[in-house]
Amino acid sequence: LHKPADLKARVALEEAERHYAKWMSSSAEFQAGAGFYIERGSSNLAAFSLHQASEHLYHCILLVVTLYSGKAHNLAFLRKKAEAIDPRLAEAWPRETKFERRCFELLREAYVKARYSEHYKISAEELAWLTERVDVLRELTVRVCQERLGQLRDEADGADEQP
Repeated sequence: LHKPADLKARVALEEAERHYAKWMSSSAEFQAGAGFYIERGSSNLAAFSLHQASEHLYHCILLVVTLYSGKAHNLAFLRKKAEAIDPRLAEAWPRETKFERRCFELLREAYVKARYSEHYKISAEELAWLTERVDVLRELTVRVCQERLGQLRDEADGADEQP
């Protein structure tokens, strides 16, 4: 007789797959919205949408890999937590130049300031760079999450094959 699949492994896989589908989809929608706002010249709304896309990608990583993510919106905090899980994620946000650091700070601040502060300003060049970096974060998120989903599938399938 086959041993029934490890229920915990199956449940973890199903939960991680649901999180992956939900958060990748919502991040893609925010990123598409950013493109729309850039075309319309609504820089602040574009920055806010890029923040949301990034936040959703980080929540996706945390939820798929650990099945937990708090209610944080601070991108620096989420970036730190995600990079602790997989250091490859640091590639998304280079920190070598003043421009790179300033752009990430503008993205981090966009959650509140892009919507509510009349003093928040972001250039087309900064938005273009941030858009490229969110694309990189998306690619890295797919890689990290697919690897974790593969591990969870192996665990769930491995339980099926145990005597």
